[in-house]
Amino acid sequence: MSGNPISTNNGEWWRNSVIYQIYPRSFCDANGDGIGDLQGICQKLDYVKSLGVDAIWISPFFKSPMADFGYDVSDYRDVDPIFGNLADFDRVIQGAHERGLKVIIDQILSHTSDQHPWFEESRQNRDNPKSDWYVWADAKEDGSAPNNWMSNFGGSAWRWCTRRRQYYLTNFLKEQPDLNLHNPQVQEQLLADLKFWLDRGVDGFRLDAINHAFHNRSLQDNPARPVKLDKNGLPPVNSYEYQWHIYDKSQPENLEFLQRVRALLEQYPDSVTVGEVGDDNTHKIMADYTTENRLHMAYSFDLLAEDCSAQFLRDTLAKNRRVIEEGWPCWSISNHDVPRSFSRWNKGFDSETAMARAPLFLLMQLMLRGSVCLYQGEELGLPEADVAFEDLQDPYGINLWPEFKGRDGCRTPMPWFNGGEINAGFSKVKPWLPVAEEHYHLAVSLQEDDQHSMLSRFRALLGWHKAQAPALATAAQEIIDTGNELLVFERTSAAGSYFVALNLGHEAASYALPEKFVGSEDITPADFAGSVQGAELALPVAGARVLYRK
Repeated sequence: MSGNPISTNNGEWWRNSVIYQIYPRSFCDANGDGIGDLQGICQKLDYVKSLGVDAIWISPFFKSPMADFGYDVSDYRDVDPIFGNLADFDRVIQGAHERGLKVIIDQILSHTSDQHPWFEESRQNRDNPKSDWYVWADAKEDGSAPNNWMSNFGGSAWRWCTRRRQYYLTNFLKEQPDLNLHNPQVQEQLLADLKFWLDRGVDGFRLDAINHAFHNRSLQDNPARPVKLDKNGLPPVNSYEYQWHIYDKSQPENLEFLQRVRALLEQYPDSVTVGEVGDDNTHKIMADYTTENRLHMAYSFDLLAEDCSAQFLRDTLAKNRRVIEEGWPCWSISNHDVPRSFSRWNKGFDSETAMARAPLFLLMQLMLRGSVCLYQGEELGLPEADVAFEDLQDPYGINLWPEFKGRDGCRTPMPWFNGGEINAGFSKVKPWLPVAEEHYHLAVSLQEDDQHSMLSRFRALLGWHKAQAPALATAAQEIIDTGNELLVFERTSAAGSYFVALNLGHEAASYALPEKFVGSEDITPADFAGSVQGAELALPVAGARVLYRK
């Protein structure tokens, strides 16, 4: 783009990078068993490369009983047979690297499966070599759980073991016992398992629920949290929301452990970590975790919320910027755990406007200070699938049905073809989750050659972003309070300044440009409606403008 300088990001490729999340069960089934696999990922690497992303993040493919679909690991160093084998994974690494794509894999360091050999040994008695590898605690005098901690999935976080006559901690499912990272042996083992994959060629790790890695050894009760009633005047569905989570996660010992993780990665040039953190004080945790040689970047659940109003985004982004300072965020508005952003963030808009708003959200992510994580299917404009109860697979949804339908609606298979192929080309047999009927007309094959399709717009946006990314890597960010549904912010570096305005509302809006941007170059990507007349910016619904000045 003329007038747009190129600067350096000091060799840190991950700054302003775009990471594409692949949920392997639902990406592409190459062996015809109804479940996506590593061979399927290999077959689609050209497609992924064509999007213009920098890296892929592959959700868990490790050996697992699949109680939580791979987030319950029973062997950190092997591939579950439903996904293939280690040789298949090596081919993914080779194929991705040949195409210039980095490979990031999930690592679950806070808990394992209850079928992991470590836990099977730990639960036998109180004096075996791994007796202290998990979080065990005695019952209270009346036999009840050691404290009031709650599982993320609802109910008590403690499970009774008849062999040890003790409770063990489970922050998620009962089949996912928490590791005791206060034990130095556990830390050493987990670091060795990370090294195993680094030696195999991975470029980094997405660390699942990483702020759950340590608990407070005092086992104090969490304080009660004021209950927020819903629109019907009812309290939360999930009991987890009734507490401030002071003692069961985000402990100070985690900071030192993350420095040990970073020290390991420093031995492998260009490798990265991105942490998932969910907390009552998210921005402070992100700041702590991405400074002082800990994580490279982190993302929270803030932009995975239902609210996408300009005011909510202004408040969230401004607070993040005030707190995180030198740390680095990774912005995600969709993933495998929440309803798809196309449905979640387009409530109250007709289908045509919703289609126009989806690229708007991507433009926002690309221009913010931080990196971006896209979830498979976002580039197609896939809405949340409506999965019938009899087809549900997610234990979270099954447990809390019907008030909460779980996570299956965002995990349905990718629609690759719509030309008579069964299951939209995902698999030749019945898939583990049904392909959503509303996804067939959004299949990749139908969008490939349409220059105005969602897929084409996403590719064009990512290509446009590559020209901006080097300059953006060092640019400061200021959120401007417009008081309306225009989201406006500036990015400024020594090379020049960007002005970004997005109309998130239901009505057209205008805005008086700051004097320093009057007469600036309009570098807005194609297909975004809006105009600049002198000092006045006019934006229709879903309109946007990006201006640049040296």
